[in-house]
Amino acid sequence: MVTSITSVAVVGAGYMGGGIAQSFALAGLPVTIADASADATQAAYERLLAESQEFEDEGLYDAGATEAIRGNLRTAASIEEAVADVDFVEEAVFESVEVKHDVLGRISAAARPDAIIGSNTSTIPARVLATAVTNPERFLTVHFSNPAPFIPGVELVPSESTDPAVVPVVRELLGKADRQGALVADVPGFVLNRLQYVLLKEAMSIAEEGIASPEDIDTVVRTTFGFRLGFFGPFAIADQAGLDVYAGGFRTFEENFGERLATPRLVQEAVENDRKGVKNGKGLTKDYTPEEVKALVAYRNKAYSEMGRLLRTLGPSPA
Repeated sequence: MVTSITSVAVVGAGYMGGGIAQSFALAGLPVTIADASADATQAAYERLLAESQEFEDEGLYDAGATEAIRGNLRTAASIEEAVADVDFVEEAVFESVEVKHDVLGRISAAARPDAIIGSNTSTIPARVLATAVTNPERFLTVHFSNPAPFIPGVELVPSESTDPAVVPVVRELLGKADRQGALVADVPGFVLNRLQYVLLKEAMSIAEEGIASPEDIDTVVRTTFGFRLGFFGPFAIADQAGLDVYAGGFRTFEENFGERLATPRLVQEAVENDRKGVKNGKGLTKDYTPEEVKALVAYRNKAYSEMGRLLRTLGPSPA
C-alpha cells in the first residue's frame, strides 16, 4: 500500500467528482479525470476550468487558482487510462450499487495493486461496495460534501476489510487540500446524513404540529444553534452550555415527548461523575484548564462576532 499520496484520479467528473478534482488540483496535486466517455470527460474538463475562473473572478478562489488547476488537471480517454499509474483513485459516479460495482471493478483491475481506492458514496455502506474491489483492504469510503470545492469536512468510512493503515494516508492527502477527515463506522447514513436527516425529520414534525412555520423554524436554526455549528460540534456546545443544564432539559423533554428524547447515557453518566462541562473544567470528552477555558471563551466570542459581521455583509439569502 502506498504510504504517501502524490497523484490522484477522479472517476466521474460530474458536479461532485469535478469539485473533488478541482480541490486536489488546486492543492498542487496532479489529477486525472475520466467520465463515461472521452467526449464527456473533455466537456467536464472545460466546465471545471470555466467554473474555476468564475470562482476566481468572484473572489471565491485566490488569484491564479485557475492556472494552477489548469496546470494540474488532465483528462484520460478511459477509466483504465486514468487510474493506471496514480496513488489514489476517488470514484464519484451515480449513487447506484450496480453502477458503482461496475466502475469499482474496472478501477481495481486497472489500478496499481498498491493504489488506494475511495468512493464518494453518501449512503451505500462501504462493505457493500468493497465486494467489487480486488484487494479490498485498500478500499474505503471518502465522502465529500456538496459543494466539494468549499466544504472542508470529509467522512472516512472503512469497511471491515480495510487495512487501518490506509486511513492516516488518506487523512494526510485531505490535509494537503485543506480538508478535515473524520473517521466513521460503516453504518447506513454514516454521521453526516444521520444527523442531517434527524434534524429535518424533527423540523418537519414541528411544522406539521403547527408549532412554527417552516420559515420560522429555519430562522431559529440558522440564527441560534446553527449559528454556532460552524465553529463547534454538539459535544463542544454541550460542554459550554453546561451538562447539568442539558440533563435538566432532557428530563423536561422525556416527561413531554417520551423515551425518544430521554436523557442520553453519556450526559447522565457525566453529571453523575460531576462532569458539568466548561463551568467546572470537566467536559464530555476532555478536561479544561482555566487557561483553556479563558481562551475558549475569547475564541467563541470573536467567532460569533465575526460570523455576525459576515452575515450582515452578505445580506439575506436570495431564496
